[in-house]
Amino acid sequence: MTDFNQLSEDYARVEQAIRYLENNSNRQPDLREVADQIGLSEYHFQRLFTRWAGISPKRFLQFLTKEKAKQLLSSTNLLDTTYQSGLSSPSRLYDLFVQCEAVTPGEYKSKGKGMEIIYGYHPTPFGECLIALTGRGICFFGFVQNDNRAALLTELRHDWANANLTEDPFHTGPFVDRIFSPTPGVPLTLHMRGTNFQIKIWEALLRLPPGGTTTYEALAGQICSAKAARAVGNAVARNPLVYLIPCHRVLQKSGGFGGYRYGSARKKAILAWELARMDTP
Repeated sequence: MTDFNQLSEDYARVEQAIRYLENNSNRQPDLREVADQIGLSEYHFQRLFTRWAGISPKRFLQFLTKEKAKQLLSSTNLLDTTYQSGLSSPSRLYDLFVQCEAVTPGEYKSKGKGMEIIYGYHPTPFGECLIALTGRGICFFGFVQNDNRAALLTELRHDWANANLTEDPFHTGPFVDRIFSPTPGVPLTLHMRGTNFQIKIWEALLRLPPGGTTTYEALAGQICSAKAARAVGNAVARNPLVYLIPCHRVLQKSGGFGGYRYGSARKKAILAWELARMDTP
């Protein structure tokens, strides 16, 4: 079984390394300099990074460059390909991994009135998370930032203001295991709360397979009009089920990675993690 506690501890240092690289990308610092910045020898940094990412720091860092993002965007628009092939369901992975159920308009307005929600904090490969479940599926998934659990719980309480929330990590833990170690044929159900427009955007994101990327403009063009890119960006930013609904796969038209509500370093880490696994035989 994957040791998510160890991966989560490793990620804290990996994120520190990525932030240093972000701030010094114009110089392309070498392995020794990055290792010094996080207080490790080159040898121990190499081992830690490889344990976390599955590949060497040098190879992983190649995935973090703007040129890699441009390459992804110039190859094929996988969102377009999905629509053109007549696929209305998610990618093959998500057919096995995720099913979606949206709240009704009445339920959306009620903000969970009369519902029971359980939640828990757990380690993941990208740091600690907060996950919450209704009787119909996962309704919230987010990453804790700066050890501030309360801020994330406040966000959950805002989205489901009239629901009864109970902390129960014993019950929520197996769902986190299934997110990062999915079992084919045993899908997770997402219980999405959003406007009709937001849900359309989130469903479109679910059609992007690991390693697939799109832009805000391309996403807007599929749903309504490319002129609505700003509205699409707002919907992407309001995604209450990060990682599961892969908003990290939306890049800037210029080829930049763009922002992320849980930090640009985490966005780069998640996307590069996916790409590294596709690139590794």
